Amino acid sequence: MHQFFVEPSQIQGKQIYITGKDVNHIRNVLRMQPGEEISISNGMDGREYRCGIERIEEDRIICSLRFIKEEGVELPARVYLFQGLPKADKMELIIQKAVELGVHEIIPVAAKRSVVKLEGKKAVQKTIRWQGISEAAAKQSKRAIIPRVWEPISFKEAVSCCRNMEIKIIPYELEKGMKVTRELISSLKPGMDIAVFIGPEGGFAEEEIELARESGILPVSLGKRILRTETAGLTVLAWIMYQLEEENIE
Repeated sequence: MHQFFVEPSQIQGKQIYITGKDVNHIRNVLRMQPGEEISISNGMDGREYRCGIERIEEDRIICSLRFIKEEGVELPARVYLFQGLPKADKMELIIQKAVELGVHEIIPVAAKRSVVKLEGKKAVQKTIRWQGISEAAAKQSKRAIIPRVWEPISFKEAVSCCRNMEIKIIPYELEKGMKVTRELISSLKPGMDIAVFIGPEGGFAEEEIELARESGILPVSLGKRILRTETAGLTVLAWIMYQLEEENIE
């Protein structure tokens, strides 16, 4: 079933209106017809609105509400991925998979060892593209929200952004043993705000790790093998997803 996002104001009682680029997608790409069922989210309340297409007009799709699925598909905690800017198109893959795994927001970080430098107009253009990838991944994975992708910020700004979050971790290749990692993951509870810092190729610089420690961000190990930047974050997110969804079931 195809899923689309609308603004809350587009849900009016039993009728829901789809506008913008999705109109062309529904009419000319998917070639959907009146009577077909679609899923709609407003990106805010976590509910899924099941609708039937009632009428296809030139600039809008009019849908009739059939029922609302109350049970949420979102993780019961908010996970913020602070991703060191990687090379090439790795960021696109990271965003896509992080959204599938339930991340709440993605914050690109210009770390000391980041080869890619994004500023000004170039940063804005990249962010727009990244946000589009987040939206597409959210639709594909039937998310109830579209995770926000920030414009790149500095490592110092990133550390400041997460100062009030309950759990803050930063995988670091010089940390030994998985004991602390297991304890942190097993301590996760619904309702928490969780920050995950992932370094670029080459990892974080020593002074960045020290600043993280001073700010209450705990260095952890991801095991005996060195993971690529596009693998490390997804590994942590998968652990978090497993813990939170198991916790939520119990």
